[in-house]
Amino acid sequence: MNHADAYAGLMAHLRQTAALSGVAGLLNWDQEAVMPPGGAEQRAEQAGAMSAVLHERRSDPRIAEWLDAIDPASLDDAGRANVREARRYHDHAVMIPKELAEATAKATARAHRLWAQARADDDVPAFLPALTEIIGLVRERAQFVAADGQSSYDALLDEFEPGTSASEISAIFARLRAGLTELRQRIADKPREIPTLTGSFARAGQLALAEELAKRFGYDEQSGRIDLVVHPFCSGTRGDVRITTRVDEADPFNCLYSTVHETGHALYEQGLDPALAWQPAGNHVSMGVHESQSRFCENQIGRSRAFCGWLYPRMVDAFGDFGIADADTFYATVNRVAPGYIRTEADEVHYNLHIMLRFELEQALIAGHLAPADLEAAWNDRFAADFGVAVDKPSNGVLQDVHWSAGLFGYFPTYTLGNIYAGCLDAAMRRDLGDVDTEIAGGDTTRPIAWMREKIHRPGAIHLPVELITRATGSAPTEQPLLDYLNAKFGALYDL
Repeated sequence: MNHADAYAGLMAHLRQTAALSGVAGLLNWDQEAVMPPGGAEQRAEQAGAMSAVLHERRSDPRIAEWLDAIDPASLDDAGRANVREARRYHDHAVMIPKELAEATAKATARAHRLWAQARADDDVPAFLPALTEIIGLVRERAQFVAADGQSSYDALLDEFEPGTSASEISAIFARLRAGLTELRQRIADKPREIPTLTGSFARAGQLALAEELAKRFGYDEQSGRIDLVVHPFCSGTRGDVRITTRVDEADPFNCLYSTVHETGHALYEQGLDPALAWQPAGNHVSMGVHESQSRFCENQIGRSRAFCGWLYPRMVDAFGDFGIADADTFYATVNRVAPGYIRTEADEVHYNLHIMLRFELEQALIAGHLAPADLEAAWNDRFAADFGVAVDKPSNGVLQDVHWSAGLFGYFPTYTLGNIYAGCLDAAMRRDLGDVDTEIAGGDTTRPIAWMREKIHRPGAIHLPVELITRATGSAPTEQPLLDYLNAKFGALYDL
């Protein structure tokens, strides 16, 4: 087999696999957004069947033959990335038995319904059997794919953030934790009375404003839609990118900032290079980089003084007098620092402490140092130590996140990596573009998003995460730009 025929055969196979993977994604979106409860068992069978088909395609022995016949030196950067990613996917797939892939897909599909009901009922024991089964399956998967000398957790982490390890993440998290706890203490030592929102904020008004926010950031609604779910997420790519949000009539920020967050994810997917569609090189490179886009939109732009000044009068238009006197007070309310139970509602000072808690607990679960039956107590103890508050109910604690019911162990640390990357990217963007706050104050995010499109979206997975961020910013990612941003922002807000 010659090089050209091998590469063409590989790319045709990968194209169809990517299309089928998109179908599996639509099944998952449907399950969380619109599927009736009675469809859960059918969906488990459908998810298992799709997983089996995808596993067969990814482990197809022809992939190894094509890869062996391809000369990477004759390819461009995108072609070499296609070969790199195809080899990584194939190596993982051939290590995992088809039966395990199918069993995992069925178990997680069933577990989603059980988790949602347990969360609604604050009933941890009702979810424990499903969680225990999933942890067992995930451990088994990790043992199959772990390289020589690689821990099970690192093998799982590599699926979400290739090229990193738990030890590397732990080191950067330790430095970040020290800076965050120091900032939190400074704020606690010099409290400021900042109002919170009170009253009722109509569902229709929240959704209308959420849709306007998505458009302001550049979300193409002709290539997507917005729906309501229990736990917001983004699904799809390029011409079909769907975002979801949720509504709490006592807290419009939940809806509005969840929407901006998921819009950041959607912009990444809608901004991928169309010339690389259906190719591994044309995918997002990692979940940490993906998260950098959502957190940049949500925090560095969406919670900025400039953007809050634009948003405030629109809040008044949507809800009337809601008890906040002016745009400056509104900005302070949006950025109010206080320990809270819910990760997705946490302020920027506390958010990463939520992630570090999960990162440490899931490492212990996968290593077998923590039994699932002891997880709730371990969570509550760790939360009380980190936040100084006792967890009042499981839906505010161990049952709040969907990730473990979906088998997504190794995913949580990518959230904080995303914040770290966002800090680096924001500093570089402002260095390159100069004053963007005047435009943002007018609700115009065009230039910052265009910068991200050039530096992050279009390159796709041609470069691995650290190289991509380094190319975009001019230096390797560290926690320092994020800490500098947080100290400047909250130092001014709290007059530290």
